[in-house]
Amino acid sequence: MESPGKSLGDEEDVVWDLATPADLPAQASKAASDTSKSSRGRRHSSSASSSSISANPDHSPGSNGRRTRPSVTSVAASLPTVREMHDRRNTSQPSLTVPPAHQSSVSSDETVVSTKKALTNFQKVAARDPRVEENRLRKLSECEREYSQQKAVYDRLVDWADNSYDNFGKQILGLFATSRRRPPLPSKCELLGLANHYYPARANLKVQVCDFGLGRAERTETTLGQIEECWQSKPDWVDVRWIYAPLGLGLTHSSVEDVFLHDGQPGREFENGGLPGWPYLETEILNMRSHQNFQEMRDVYMILSNLKELDEELDQCTFKNDENSSLQSDIDWRAGHLGVTANYWNLVACDMPWSLDEGLAMGILGPMEGLQPIGRQIDRQALSIHPFFKDSHLVRNVFRCFHRSDGIVLTLSPMAGVNFLDKKMNQHLREPVNAIFENENAFAPGYVFSAFADQGTSTWHRRTAEWFVTYLITEIGTTPHAKRQGYNAPELDNAYQSIIQDLKRRRHAPWKKNETVKLVRDYLACVDELTTVKMICQQQVELFKGMQQDARKFETEDNRARRTPDNSNGESMTERVKWALNLVRSRHDSIEKLLVDARQSLEALFQLRSIEQNELAIVSDSQNKAIFLFTGVTIVFLPLSFFTSYYGMNLSTIVDTQKTEGYFWRLCGSVAFVIVMVVTLGAFRHQLKNIWMTRRPVKPTYSMV
Repeated sequence: MESPGKSLGDEEDVVWDLATPADLPAQASKAASDTSKSSRGRRHSSSASSSSISANPDHSPGSNGRRTRPSVTSVAASLPTVREMHDRRNTSQPSLTVPPAHQSSVSSDETVVSTKKALTNFQKVAARDPRVEENRLRKLSECEREYSQQKAVYDRLVDWADNSYDNFGKQILGLFATSRRRPPLPSKCELLGLANHYYPARANLKVQVCDFGLGRAERTETTLGQIEECWQSKPDWVDVRWIYAPLGLGLTHSSVEDVFLHDGQPGREFENGGLPGWPYLETEILNMRSHQNFQEMRDVYMILSNLKELDEELDQCTFKNDENSSLQSDIDWRAGHLGVTANYWNLVACDMPWSLDEGLAMGILGPMEGLQPIGRQIDRQALSIHPFFKDSHLVRNVFRCFHRSDGIVLTLSPMAGVNFLDKKMNQHLREPVNAIFENENAFAPGYVFSAFADQGTSTWHRRTAEWFVTYLITEIGTTPHAKRQGYNAPELDNAYQSIIQDLKRRRHAPWKKNETVKLVRDYLACVDELTTVKMICQQQVELFKGMQQDARKFETEDNRARRTPDNSNGESMTERVKWALNLVRSRHDSIEKLLVDARQSLEALFQLRSIEQNELAIVSDSQNKAIFLFTGVTIVFLPLSFFTSYYGMNLSTIVDTQKTEGYFWRLCGSVAFVIVMVVTLGAFRHQLKNIWMTRRPVKPTYSMV
């Protein structure tokens, strides 16, 4: 991801430093300790970046040669081992002194890669404690085992719901045909476990607490039932404490933010970035969710919320482990004030992701303005036409930040999908939702913590909650993108561009039955998705414009008060917001162009099909004339054929026949009547089905509070 320095499109040839093998330990030490120095060439957007790219002033603009990147395995022996680095961190040994960078004797027309840059990623992997990775893999294995058990219960539940006896005909068939009988409903214990798996009780919801101090960072996991204890105070070494609670808009969301702000003094106000009278930052986040997981969450909510025999047990477990002093009472008061019931299903409904076509959430202040009535079935998006996104679903979630003057930051969002587009995205989508925070390669909040896990606040321009909130919302608000992973996956605008090109190709394909209807639906789905993405990008542009004004105001106030930056080489709030604004504005312009192209292409499709209909009308007119001629001939000769056949029958002359003419009409007339009825019912079966469906009772729709 690029910062407001040089962009990826800047055409400037760069000569990279190349060190000798003897300098490798010093280069590795410098890459680990000298993270606060800003780069003279292209800058990284993260203030926690531990490497920089330096431009050679002697390099000529016309160079195009490049030396092969040094092999990582060839220098592995020169790096400190994991145990050595772990012991060094525990004993707080001082960093090694860094000698001047050794310049290689390469000609000015060559471009080579520095050893320090080549070792950066390897050093990060080598310095990682293997016990942490082992714990993560063990947690993933446990979550997968639990998911496989709950998936079996889910399949039985859906089978039971899809084979319901909703009409008398199915009940009759179920009495006589074993294959037509309704499958049994899973047991009550299994259904309770299924509900708590997809929608954890509020007191058991996992909450991440991240502490950042000078040269140090720690992360702990707690529950929502103990969240008030986390924001009452923080350790002395902590500059900023970040509490991440995966809550969407609803009663619990409003109560948590209200109690948090009541227990401390508010921080510096973002008057321009926030809403009028509400100086806190919020934005809508686009992220990728597994289509299968999204469908499972909808099915579980829509089916189990109608089984009233589960309500009592679920309501009892909602706050069973709650140890907070004010949260539950605030939720009960808020529910009474709004005239709703604070039961299990009303409280967990906020965990549901929002599809792109389910309204906009920006500007929502109250818990009653959340997700509107929803359906159980989730349609495939136009984005799934692209092969890379075939198993994913683009969803929206609100992301809200609240900060206090004591350095404690609270963020609320049910976002639990993939933010960074990567070649392994399908693998990331299959990971359990409750373990996604630890995947820094897919989840933006997890990446934010890992960016400062080693250096803490030492790389921050200012060690304040306002700086961290700015960094956090600019990092998350610019996703999804493929910049963090080196553009090894298509961006959203590139994917939609490919989809529009595919729709244009299908527009000129030979005519097939129902193909035009399907094509128009794909066009409309693409237009709707692009429209929503454009509106979200526009809201983000307005947010970052307001934050830019707030950042300048903060810097002016700090300069007047003679408050010097904690790290003058760190990325300032103004630079950070400028980078995010340029990135979101570029995406907005690209999406807007694609939207215009899609609409024009859809209009061209209608015009093309209109011309085809006119040509078909001309052809059908000539066919109608031929049919009219044959109809006239039939009208003349059909009565003659009938009378000659009827009066030419003589049954009495048939040998050994005692039947009369009446018997003939009783037999042949009955057979003819049955044949005519069967043909008529078959010809008008769709109309009869529609009439039958309109007479059935309408099922109630369900809403999420």
